[in-house]
Amino acid sequence: MSLRIAFLVKQRDGYDLRWFTPAVEVDLCGHATLASAHVLWEDGHLKPDVQARFHTKSGLLTADRRGGLIELDFPATPATPAPPPPGLSEALGANPQFVGRSPFDYLVEVTSEATVRSLAPNLSAVAEIQTRGVIVTSRGDGKSGYDFVSRFFAPQSGVSEDPVTGSAHCALAPYWSAKLGKKELVAYQASSRGGELQLRLVGDRVKIGGQAVTVLRGELTAGNMAS
Repeated sequence: MSLRIAFLVKQRDGYDLRWFTPAVEVDLCGHATLASAHVLWEDGHLKPDVQARFHTKSGLLTADRRGGLIELDFPATPATPAPPPPGLSEALGANPQFVGRSPFDYLVEVTSEATVRSLAPNLSAVAEIQTRGVIVTSRGDGKSGYDFVSRFFAPQSGVSEDPVTGSAHCALAPYWSAKLGKKELVAYQASSRGGELQLRLVGDRVKIGGQAVTVLRGELTAGNMAS
């Protein structure tokens, strides 16, 4: 299971927000931002029609309810063409058609949706690549209705494979928008748990639509350890 921990602190004009994997703090995270907004609305900290505003290492991020979705407003982080890092093809077990580097990750396009779905990378080798993680993507095969599919591997950051990665789509959306000539895209992250994302590219921002469900509640108490 992939784990994200989000810490929120109330401010006058929103919430300070930081994100952590089991290993590191990250600069941008969609999953935990979506969950944070969901909890603020569900538990009554924000009224249902009030925008959730978060002050983060990636600037001001917002979340709004749009029908049955929560729509995040994130910065686009386009990938620029880059030389493949040593051992990339061997680590992934696939030959890249394109390799780019975003501010956070390597973005790798492969030949087909079937290739993306069947990848069984050597995660120890992937962990040697100097980056937050590796996004692997392809155009949709035309049967599923998705414009593109992807998977995200980040053993460097304590996450072998992330189920659905909002921040990776900040690079994927501008990449596929340019290739397909579309500003609105439907994407699928093809991990074992998987998930669909509704994407809109608006200038230098990516609007990411998804859903959240509360599955667990707990209470953390603090006490003094006996000497």
